[in-house]
Amino acid sequence: MANGIEFDPASQDDLRSGRSPWGRGGRRPAFEPLTQSFKADALVIGGGITGALAAEHLTARGLSVVVIDKEEPGLGSTAASTAMLQWEIDSTLSELEHYYGFERAARMYRRSAAAVSGLAKLVATHALPCQFQPRQTLFLAQNHESARDLYEERQLRRRAGLPGVYLEHCDLLTQFELDRDGAILSPGSAEADPLLLAWSLLDIAIARGAMLVKGTVERLHSEGGKVTAELDGPFVIEADTAVLATGYTMPGIDMPKLHRSTSSFAIATVPQDPATLWRGETLIWEDADPYLYMRTTADHRIVAGGEDDATTDPDRRDAKLAAKAQAIREKMKRLWPQANAEIATAWCGTFGETADGLPLIGPVPRMPNVYAAYGYGGNGITFSFLAAQMVGAMVAGIHRDWFDDYALDRDGPGFRDVRAGERGVETVLR
Repeated sequence: MANGIEFDPASQDDLRSGRSPWGRGGRRPAFEPLTQSFKADALVIGGGITGALAAEHLTARGLSVVVIDKEEPGLGSTAASTAMLQWEIDSTLSELEHYYGFERAARMYRRSAAAVSGLAKLVATHALPCQFQPRQTLFLAQNHESARDLYEERQLRRRAGLPGVYLEHCDLLTQFELDRDGAILSPGSAEADPLLLAWSLLDIAIARGAMLVKGTVERLHSEGGKVTAELDGPFVIEADTAVLATGYTMPGIDMPKLHRSTSSFAIATVPQDPATLWRGETLIWEDADPYLYMRTTADHRIVAGGEDDATTDPDRRDAKLAAKAQAIREKMKRLWPQANAEIATAWCGTFGETADGLPLIGPVPRMPNVYAAYGYGGNGITFSFLAAQMVGAMVAGIHRDWFDDYALDRDGPGFRDVRAGERGVETVLR
């Protein structure tokens, strides 16, 4: 009997609103409606940054690939990303140690660091025009108690062989002009324009023979060693493998209990005088919940975000944007008074996250040859690179024990995943 996933087209709308500063001056890849049924080695569902990374990697392995999306590539969740390409995970190493033990937690952090390094190498190898810049990160304490926690976190990271130094209050004032009780300064992260990055990767995949088509997948079947996608028109796509790279729209699969949706808000200022920006234009984020984060852009704007909350209804989320943008502006101004805090643009989006801060990557239960590639939280693009590498290996029949760290059916912190029984031929989105 066929196993299947049914997609709800309505769930793919209203993921974001407002306008981010990304993609200016870039050229969108050619994107045409599907005109016939066809077969491919791999079907990638979603043309954002995760789908683009998957398509580039699978074509590099010599597979024929088709990427399908219902809207312009990258104009969903990718356009709402702030593209802080960090290896530091939303859950601290201390938290992950509590969930999974030190050795496994340290392995997760080292894999994240390796993913940023791998992404940097990919960008350099192909000279991708995506405003990629290596950056340090500054993880700021919220208060004196938080500073003690960060000192202990740095000690644990040292034990794991992770780079970075702990900065006391006086060090922060002297080196960064920031009045906080402490911070961890770490090398090895980066920033980029996420839309330019996604479009550049899709261009590479297309040059290798990949197809980028417009269409809506309504149902996905897996049987007989093949995966068949039924579309909203008269055509179907048959593939040996399918990759779910649908960002924060959830297809009809059993998501683990550790998954949840949230909304985040961000602003971009007018261009700043470069002399007024902080040292090294380091990526800044706070040890707080929700935390403020800040980065700069190639044209010297400050991008700041945060104020996350559990609102997922698009109308309610969008109604909060003006007030959330002002709240972010005020926090940014308090942290960096030198900024010209005039807001040029503001935006918001609904994102996915997990209770342990880790992605969901790997085989979809009861759907042979279908793989999920969901990179969540503040490390979304970092985890998307990791997902492309992992799925590529799995398609080639390679499995590593550490792949299970990110599995959809893994046990989460303090509870077990929701595991539904067999549902027959289709799983329907709730």
